[in-house]
Amino acid sequence: MENAHTKTVEEVYSYFSVNESTGLGLDQVKRQRENWGPNELPAEEGKSLWVLVIEQFEDLLVRILLLAACISFVLAWFEEGEETITAFVEPFVILLILIANAIVGVWQERNAENAIEALKEYEPEMGKVYRQDRKSVQRIKARDIVPGDIVEVAVGDKVPADIRLTSIKSTTLRVDQSILTGESVSVIKHTDPVPDPRAVNQDKKNMLFSGTNIAAGKAVGVVVATGVYTEIGKIRDEMASTEQERTPLQQKLDEFGEQLSKVISLICIAVWIINIGHFNDPVHGGSWIRGAVYYFKIAVALAVAAIPEGLPAVITTCLALGTRRMAKKNAIVRSLPSVETLGCTSVICSDKTGTLTTNQMSVCRMFIIDQVQGDSCSLKEFTITGSTYAPEGQVFQEGKLVKCSKYDALVEMATICALCNDSSLDYNEAKGVYEKVGEATETALTCLVEKMNVFDNDLKSLPKIERANACNSVIKQLMKKEFTLEFSRDRKSMSVYCTPNKGRSALGKMFIKGAPEGVIDRCTHIRVGSNKVPLTPGIKEKILSVIREYGTGRDTLRCLALATRDNPISKEEFRLEDSSRFVEYEVRNRTV
Repeated sequence: MENAHTKTVEEVYSYFSVNESTGLGLDQVKRQRENWGPNELPAEEGKSLWVLVIEQFEDLLVRILLLAACISFVLAWFEEGEETITAFVEPFVILLILIANAIVGVWQERNAENAIEALKEYEPEMGKVYRQDRKSVQRIKARDIVPGDIVEVAVGDKVPADIRLTSIKSTTLRVDQSILTGESVSVIKHTDPVPDPRAVNQDKKNMLFSGTNIAAGKAVGVVVATGVYTEIGKIRDEMASTEQERTPLQQKLDEFGEQLSKVISLICIAVWIINIGHFNDPVHGGSWIRGAVYYFKIAVALAVAAIPEGLPAVITTCLALGTRRMAKKNAIVRSLPSVETLGCTSVICSDKTGTLTTNQMSVCRMFIIDQVQGDSCSLKEFTITGSTYAPEGQVFQEGKLVKCSKYDALVEMATICALCNDSSLDYNEAKGVYEKVGEATETALTCLVEKMNVFDNDLKSLPKIERANACNSVIKQLMKKEFTLEFSRDRKSMSVYCTPNKGRSALGKMFIKGAPEGVIDRCTHIRVGSNKVPLTPGIKEKILSVIREYGTGRDTLRCLALATRDNPISKEEFRLEDSSRFVEYEVRNRTV
């Protein structure tokens, strides 16, 4: 369905003859699958080994060397006397160099042959759909999803196809679509039509794109494109149809080979013509033909000597070493000469996140209130090691290792990070790395909880899959999350209301995280150890000055404030400012 983003929800339903409650019928699914095929990217037809070998001899200089080696071999075959064996040394060495050059080139291209196939990693394996053969949502293979299917997605899910959103089942829906658009921050989606038919993917706020991840929320939508017809499928087709251009190095080598071949040819012809008068010399037995062959061999020997047969081997070796260094940085090099192209680059236009950085976030600094004296306070600052999503790092204070369980404020901080959070860590056994499930910022806080280990859990013996969320799980077992007020641009914060799992009669607690200015403005007290101290203007200014230093200093850190609210009971405390409708939640038989 073209321009699905410009259509209303009713128009989309009408186009596919479907509704949200029932989904497609079996006959409709069969027809759609016949029309559009499976929901997967077709595998690229790799080049055969023979084709790859032939491509290694496309350079003019290599072809000249090959020709010279063949001529030298033929002349050596007709060599007479004791020099017969030594005459084969030169063509053998040249062929050996060319073979080694071809082997390195083929090996490198074989290793990078899956460059386009890497896109298939973004294809999800399963999807959740509504169909008429069942009354509830069912999980099916993503390749079996067809246009018109009613699909349900929730936080942590990978979008199985291009989907036009029809209803959002949570207060907000945020999607991480960095793999497609390069946006480092998750995008808030809605269901309203986007009237511009020429809108780019970034502006299609009512669309979900195949391969992207749901960072927060839950929604239902209609599939409008599958397989190669999705946006990521179009990228695959463009990559497959791109014609390779000669790199600057290859162009220079071709020019050098062309000029060298002309000069050598002229010299060889000149040497042969100059000696025409000596063809009948008695030393050649008086035979004009034998004399002509003798001086032709001299001319060929001169040509072979003039050709730098070691040049291709040296170039290939240098490029292979460069490729190896790039491979250690997880860069895929499909063609060896492409390594040299980077050296010819004068201007690089690049965004920052995910290109110059790893598209990962981690907590590196934090502080709590240490002491309060009148209208002033002193802070206790901590640094945290580790810059990936791996829960491997330690907390230091002035260079000394810190046991976080000794600080009541750090225990509360870890509790807020774990509970006011919809994301988690996941260990990918296939890749051997820890990955985020949800929002990058929230995953960084999840990882911080694991590093803090405020309950001193024994983590060394745990397998990596269990280690990913071990400390967070302990905290989440203590309290039950009743509901969430998700982040909005107006409130600039996220809040969760939790009640203790033990002692259900106890009143609940609200945990908040968000922009420091907004959160601090709503605070009346600060935490000092296990005590609550009134927040005075002087203390507030001290805290904000440190936050400004963090945000504008050398590191330019992104700052968050964490807060709690005991026994929240009034409606005003739960008002959701980012929605035109008032959202009410039922908590313990009481409307909040």
